[in-house]
Order: sequence, then C-alpha cells, then structure tokens
Amino acid sequence: MKAPTTTMADGLELPTIGLGTYPMDDAEAADAVRSALDIGYRLVDTAASYGNEAGVGQGVVMSEVPRDEVVVTTKLRGEDQGYEPTLRAFGESRERLGLDYVDLYLIHWPLPRLDRYVDSWRAMIRLRDDGLVNSLGVSNFTPDQIDRLVAETGVAPVVNQIELHPYFVQDELRAYDADHGIVTEAWQPLARKTDLLTEATIVEIAERHGVTPAQVTLRWHVQRGVVPIPKSSDPRRQRDNLDVFGFSLSEEEMVAIGDRPQTRSGGDPDTHEEL
Repeated sequence: MKAPTTTMADGLELPTIGLGTYPMDDAEAADAVRSALDIGYRLVDTAASYGNEAGVGQGVVMSEVPRDEVVVTTKLRGEDQGYEPTLRAFGESRERLGLDYVDLYLIHWPLPRLDRYVDSWRAMIRLRDDGLVNSLGVSNFTPDQIDRLVAETGVAPVVNQIELHPYFVQDELRAYDADHGIVTEAWQPLARKTDLLTEATIVEIAERHGVTPAQVTLRWHVQRGVVPIPKSSDPRRQRDNLDVFGFSLSEEEMVAIGDRPQTRSGGDPDTHEEL
C-alpha cells in the first residue's frame, strides 16, 4: 500500500500523505519511521527543532526501502536563520540524519522580526545547486512572505507546510498556493488535542463509509489537494492513516467536515517566535 504522488513545480514527485514525527524522541522516531516505510509510507517529516533527526535517519537506514524511494523532509530552526548560519545548520542536520542529501528542506517559520528568511532562502538555493537538497520549501509562510522570496531571489518554494484541519481550513492560503504551483502540506491535520474525531458529523460520515473518523479527515485533506502529515508511532494507526485512497467523500460530506468554527491553535506567521 502506497500513496499516489503529486508532481511539484520543480518536476519531482511528492507522496500525497506523509508521516509526522513531532514530538517523538530519537528512539521512538527510528521505530516509527522504519515501521511506516515498511507499511508503505514514502514521505517522512522532521525538523531540527524536533530533536529527532538522528532517529529519523536511523529509521530510513534500517528500512529495506531503497533510499531513493523515500522523501525525507527537515526544517531550518529559527535561531539558525541567515545565510552562513543556514549553511552550517543544514550541515548539522544532514550529519544527524546520516544521509548524503535531503529531499525537501523547509524554513520552519518566517520570523519576520528577525528579517533573515530571505538570506536563509538564498543559502538554501545554494544547497540545492550544490546537490545537497533536492527541493526547497517553506513552512508557515503567508502569501506576502512567499512573494518577497520570489521577488528577491527569483525562486519560489515548491511546498508550503501550514496548520490546516477542519477547525482551520485555510481556504485563502491554500488557493494562493495552488495558483502559484505550490503544494500545500498540512501539519496537525487531525486537529490534535480537540474533539474533532468524536464529533457527530465526522463519526456519522465515517460509519457511512466503513472507515475511521481519522481516515475521513485525512481523506478530506487529500480531496482538497492537500498533503496531510499525520503523526503516529503505532503501526496499526499508521496503516489506517495511509489507507485513505479506497473511498471518496461526496461534495456534501466535504462541506460538512469543514463547516465548523474556525480557530488557529498554533502560531501566527506574522508574530510567532521559534528560536
């Protein structure tokens, strides 16, 4: 069982569902990544700030899946923004991962107060041109921040990973990404620490299709053209989370899933400090 892929603007393929690893430690991440890859996942997501890059890399190496079939994502920590610091931080991430290259490298947060994300982007372009990174993206960026990257460097991100779930549907940002050839990834796609998966509407739709509420929610993402990154270290739940391509939601069900009070649970990209 594998997820289909979508073609990013740089021509490379991205699986349409991935494995999140926050807040696993190294040992848990190694086991989770290995089991996920064995089940059929081909996209794995980590970050320098998660503190588990070594475990993620171990899981990739321990798996029998060929390295060139796995898309490994990591992210630049806020305190490491800037041109030279980004180059150094990437080298440290790659060493912790134990990999020759990283498939997708993201700026974790824009941190506009520091005003270093454009310099970081320039460094990431160099890393890509040097063959150390395959694809470049951002996380938690607004349209204005992405427009600035493009205006000052001529290079657009191929991915924007954002908070996105039925309590925060992000229609405008998702539409901007789509209009600019940027794949939207969803962190916290199941709206962690909420009652989403026990809400009557979600449960009823799940029962109608003979699937779980989590599968319904992940299918909602996929049908909206979003790549969800659910976190799980349990092999059974990992398998369920990946098994969302054998059914479809109706237009009415899609509307019902996203029709609820909207609220952001994470940081605001214009003010959030991740250092």
